Amino acid sequence: MPHSVKRHRRLRNITPEEKSEERMDISVLCIFISVVAGVSALENGLVRTPPMGWLAWERFRCNTDCKNDPDNCISDKLFRTMADLVVSEGYAAVGYEYINVDDCWLEKERDFNGQLQPDALRFPYGMRDLSNYVHSKGLKFGIYQDFGNYTCAGYPGILGYLQTDALTFASWEVDYVKLDGCYSHPRDMDRGYPEFGYYLNQTGRPMVYSCSWPVYQIYSGMQPNFSSIIEHCNLWRNFDDIQDSWASVESIIDYYGNNQDVIVPNAGPGHWNDPDMLIIGNFGLSYEQSKTQMALWAILAAPLLMSVDLRTIRPEYKAILQNRKIIAVDQDPLGIQGRRIYKKNGIEIWARPITPVYQSYFSYAIAFVNRRTDGTPSDIAVTILELGLAFRGGYFVEDLYEDVSYGVLTPDTKIKVKVNPSGVVMLRADVQISYKERQFPPPQSVYRPYDIFQVTRPIFKKK
Repeated sequence: MPHSVKRHRRLRNITPEEKSEERMDISVLCIFISVVAGVSALENGLVRTPPMGWLAWERFRCNTDCKNDPDNCISDKLFRTMADLVVSEGYAAVGYEYINVDDCWLEKERDFNGQLQPDALRFPYGMRDLSNYVHSKGLKFGIYQDFGNYTCAGYPGILGYLQTDALTFASWEVDYVKLDGCYSHPRDMDRGYPEFGYYLNQTGRPMVYSCSWPVYQIYSGMQPNFSSIIEHCNLWRNFDDIQDSWASVESIIDYYGNNQDVIVPNAGPGHWNDPDMLIIGNFGLSYEQSKTQMALWAILAAPLLMSVDLRTIRPEYKAILQNRKIIAVDQDPLGIQGRRIYKKNGIEIWARPITPVYQSYFSYAIAFVNRRTDGTPSDIAVTILELGLAFRGGYFVEDLYEDVSYGVLTPDTKIKVKVNPSGVVMLRADVQISYKERQFPPPQSVYRPYDIFQVTRPIFKKK
């Protein structure tokens, strides 16, 4: 992700000397344009459901002071420790599999051959050895670079070295590459991001490709070409970096809700919108707010990339991150991103179509969100039909946090939930059909699962 506080907005003026270097870089890149022009798609067959894992940035940032803070600095030790905990504490068992290095892992200069090199003091065994260790745990290894002269933190960027760095990452057996966009021109990204994806594919090693392409263009006033982004990236950022606060999470929720007509159609198996990391278990979210982030990220079919100190996380937050039923919603094989279907007086309802599907009837995950701050829970009452659930055979409904089953409810049944301030109630409603009748439509099917929502009337009252 374009990490640091608002750092994806940091598009500075480039000096005349750098412009000269940049022209040289671009001339090198132009040699390959005729080759890249023939690239039709990423087509790496990866992340058919949103990726899950652990990412360093939000919690550990660019702490390079291993002398005074050896347990928390960006180092080989930190990533091995987190890999160990992902396995031993049960995160891997519920689907978290990537251990992703972010910015600040590099030396300040490339080596004499022009290749990237990790900081020799903080990563003394090299990145291939760290990758091997992560793989030995049954996990996958991710790394960070930047489509610019420098990374956001000022380390060597990828311009002029796209093929070299792709080959380097393949030699280190990297499984996931994040390409940020600091210190670069957004207008060059329409060519540069697909070009690097081409070189990743040419290595022959499957690597998830995470792009910051659209967010930098959006903030520069450009309209991203999402058709091309979908074609060339496995996931991408659209909006601000997440910070350790409820206000930050709310801003992301609002962005995705207010722009859902543009954002939602771009998501699907192998290509995902990325609202940024899960900050559950850190300092900025309450227990209720943490439940809300997890629920809505699942509704959004978002990558679930934890950024938290797994050594100190409290049990109740660990339980949120390991909630198998909510993870199952996030990982639903249809890959349809959910939408906000109701918003009034601080109450929101979000819905996501999921399997099983019977004829034209979808199952749904429903999140009732209380954005109010008046200090008391709100009651929300609505019929199943008003939520768009019209199958006369009914739906098996359960609460995914409380682990309570409501049994089979027919469309005319009214349900009432009590939602805490800044909290959520998340329900799953499965079409009630026999196992033999269950259908899983092929990926090429045309879905119109949102045409049926009818929630228009006021549906909440203060306790």
